[in-house]
Amino acid sequence: MVPGQRGTVCVSRRAAVLGHPISHSKSPALHTAAYAKLGVDIGYSAIDVTVAGLPAFMESLREDGSWCGLSVTMPLKSAMVREVDEVRGAGALLGVINTVVFENDDGTVRRTGYNTDVAGIVESVRYAGVASAPRAAILGGGGTSAAAVAAVQQLGAGHVDVFVRDAGRAGDAEAAAAAVGISLSVRPLTEAASAVAGTDLVISTFPPRAADDLAGELAALPGTGAGVLLDVAYDPWPSRIAEVWRGHGGAVVPGLEMLMYQAAEQIRLFSGCDVDTAVIDVMCDSVGLPRRVF
Repeated sequence: MVPGQRGTVCVSRRAAVLGHPISHSKSPALHTAAYAKLGVDIGYSAIDVTVAGLPAFMESLREDGSWCGLSVTMPLKSAMVREVDEVRGAGALLGVINTVVFENDDGTVRRTGYNTDVAGIVESVRYAGVASAPRAAILGGGGTSAAAVAAVQQLGAGHVDVFVRDAGRAGDAEAAAAAVGISLSVRPLTEAASAVAGTDLVISTFPPRAADDLAGELAALPGTGAGVLLDVAYDPWPSRIAEVWRGHGGAVVPGLEMLMYQAAEQIRLFSGCDVDTAVIDVMCDSVGLPRRVF
């Protein structure tokens, strides 16, 4: 048994990250480095799956007992809820999951969904020195915004503003706010630049380059970046909005750090092993993420 292990090691098991597109994903590097450090035999890959193709893909795994877990990225986080037998923890509250664990219950394989994005956001922001964030804003209203809403609630916010291009696409964020008991205002993205000035924490859930126009508006304002910005997009890095925010004196948390922390929780669920600082260090090294000191 591996030191620090809490359950049975998965031997010659399989795991993967699913999404569309997926070739850019850093998850294979993070997971592979961690399993090597833990001495766990889990092969991890990236598989391109669309929302339309997800049911057939999940059905194809039904008779394959080698799988121990799936990481789920956009645009599958909401759709995957319909493909599992049970959803636990934050995922059950939010109706959005990014993790599937295959659990063998007396010969019957159950698929259990989780949301580790919430922990990933909270841990990465806390590592940046944010103990609480009573004033928070979120950019974007998709699946990751639901985790962001739950995270800012855990960080002490009683209200959050969500800035979106289309108010009709903020349903995930609104449902999350109702689930965790936080008030939420959906606001047009055109108001974001001036509104986020002085905000304790801003979380951008936009895909790569989608916040570039907003970054241009922020650049024209003095002293915008008073607080902390977490940009979940990590390729290319630094993003334009991260550069502008830092230029205004604000602190920036890279999306790769959030990805690393949420992956650490997935690794614990897939392997049954504790993920300590030694494992975190090799994960950081695998994607060139420096361990910052605050």
